[in-house]
Amino acid sequence: MMHVSRREMLLSGIAAAGMAGAASLSVNARPEFSGTSEYGLAPGLIYLNTGSLGPTPQSVFETVLKAWSQLETNPVAMSYGAGAAHKLADKTREAVGGLIGCSADEVLLTRSTTNAMNIAALGIDLARGDRVLTTDSEHEGGDACWKYLEKRLGIGVDRVVIAPEDHDVKGIIERFAAAIKKETKVISVSHVTFLTGLKMPVREIVALGKAKNILTIVDGAQAVGNIEVDVKSIGCDAYAAPGHKWLLAPKGTGFLYINKDAASKIQPVEWLDGKTYVAGSSGIGPLPLIVGLGAAIEAAQKRGIATSEAKNLRLRNRAYEGLKKVAKAQVLSAPPGSVATALITFRLPDGVDNRQFFATMINKYNVILRGVPKIKGIRMSPHVFNTEADIDAALKAITTELG
Repeated sequence: MMHVSRREMLLSGIAAAGMAGAASLSVNARPEFSGTSEYGLAPGLIYLNTGSLGPTPQSVFETVLKAWSQLETNPVAMSYGAGAAHKLADKTREAVGGLIGCSADEVLLTRSTTNAMNIAALGIDLARGDRVLTTDSEHEGGDACWKYLEKRLGIGVDRVVIAPEDHDVKGIIERFAAAIKKETKVISVSHVTFLTGLKMPVREIVALGKAKNILTIVDGAQAVGNIEVDVKSIGCDAYAAPGHKWLLAPKGTGFLYINKDAASKIQPVEWLDGKTYVAGSSGIGPLPLIVGLGAAIEAAQKRGIATSEAKNLRLRNRAYEGLKKVAKAQVLSAPPGSVATALITFRLPDGVDNRQFFATMINKYNVILRGVPKIKGIRMSPHVFNTEADIDAALKAITTELG
């Protein structure tokens, strides 16, 4: 069976949908925020795909524009050292630290989770014969770095198998323990799986690694902003996450946490000349977007991560109960409980094409879901801007199409 990447799925789905309901983009376009909406989503669009990209709130968008305008008044003076834009961007490291429970000096700002994972992997001194232990349920963006090093350096990659319908965390821990080899140098695992939203037992998996002096890296793409994250409690050596999913930050933002105790084993080239956001070894970055990331974190904390999680779970559980009533939809995600998160995935019946179903949801119902072709699934990921009416409309559309 040919592998289809997330990006290929998204692009082909949009092409098949003919960009229905989406406004044409131009160099002069900017989001239209209504007087009552904090988000610039197209009118009538039922957006249930924060797990791919979340919409940036107006308040954050305006912060980005303000920072950008300030930057352009004197680009060099604003961008380096004590420049106002650089100082604001550097404060975002403090905001990340406050969000995930670490110090600012343990935070490297990036443009995505994938970028962060790549930096972490390439900062480790791995050699031919060393092995990395991960799962078969990792997102391609978090797995690419290990595939690259496998091809380039000859490291080995071992994968713990996790079936889409497997919610037995005790069994997963046992399989991880059994899969560790004497050559294992790194354990890499998602905090929340992108396939079904399963909350992984990361503390227990990290503990397995620490007991054997193995570096542990957690992919937090579907966790930060979705659930509460405390990296010190997890105990991992590194943690990668985006801004543009559950934090609703500007697109092209993210971060990498590196535990100060692991700094000698994970050495990013970006930190060669210091840990400030702009340095000789890191170069210039998208300062306004990074300022926006700080604003988005502030907004998320003001909403309350636990409060947002509780609301999102109520919406997710409403979707779960509704999908269980659709005979032709096989719900793969965990039932309501301790390992469930806001993402919920169901498998389409034989004979129903992922791309076509995805396109039909857009074209016919103005509903944005996410195709997961690896498991012939469709994923829903509601967030704080969604309502029960959004869930009900999506369920009605799914029921109508599947019968």
